[in-house]
Amino acid sequence: MRIVVFGANGRTGRELVAQALDGGHDVVAVTRHPEQMSSRNRLAILGGDVTDPAAVDAAVAGGDAVLSVLGVPYSRKPINLYSAGTANIITAMRHHGVRRLAVAGTAALDPGYQASDSVIFTRLIEPLFMRLPGRTLYADNRRMEELIRASSLDWTIVRACWLFDSAAAGGYQVIEGSMHGMFTARRHLAACLLAQLAEDQYIGKTIGIITRSGTPSVPQQIWREAIRSRKVAS
Repeated sequence: MRIVVFGANGRTGRELVAQALDGGHDVVAVTRHPEQMSSRNRLAILGGDVTDPAAVDAAVAGGDAVLSVLGVPYSRKPINLYSAGTANIITAMRHHGVRRLAVAGTAALDPGYQASDSVIFTRLIEPLFMRLPGRTLYADNRRMEELIRASSLDWTIVRACWLFDSAAAGGYQVIEGSMHGMFTARRHLAACLLAQLAEDQYIGKTIGIITRSGTPSVPQQIWREAIRSRKVAS
């Protein structure tokens, strides 16, 4: 299968590309920074911006399925990457007759989502580190999901919790309906997205994915994702 991956140079995107190649697929990795990706057999690295309709159309041409793991940092400024990019992806898929679409989303959009039983976490830590800084990001994710549901494609939205990197992470759970859990390993999100291309159980559905073992503590996660990652980026 020839899989087109948008957001291929992000941390989840790199994991997704690697798993797809290891699974024997041909991959078109779409990124604004193609120079940052290493070449491999069956990998086509395509420089392009998901907000550019022409670039998206060229990337989707000849593909069998599309996986999207777009991501941007939290910002107080308006964000439209998710909705604008997904609108271009949907248009290109219709143009080229590509049906299967699986997209990474966020558990924060689930009104019944409960990250933790801890009152301190739900009342203080989550609003401080997730809800308030992520307001504009979540609003655009909501617009993205609305576009996907209104499309005529064979779509699946995979909502993840707080993402982390760990080779020691154990198994993951796929959930229909509201989730109760705090973390999702990036390699599990990648595996779940890739699995959607081999089955039709969740076509036209929004599902959640939670990593159940080998997860970090909240202080570890805050340090790794909210502090250290920003220092590295700067």
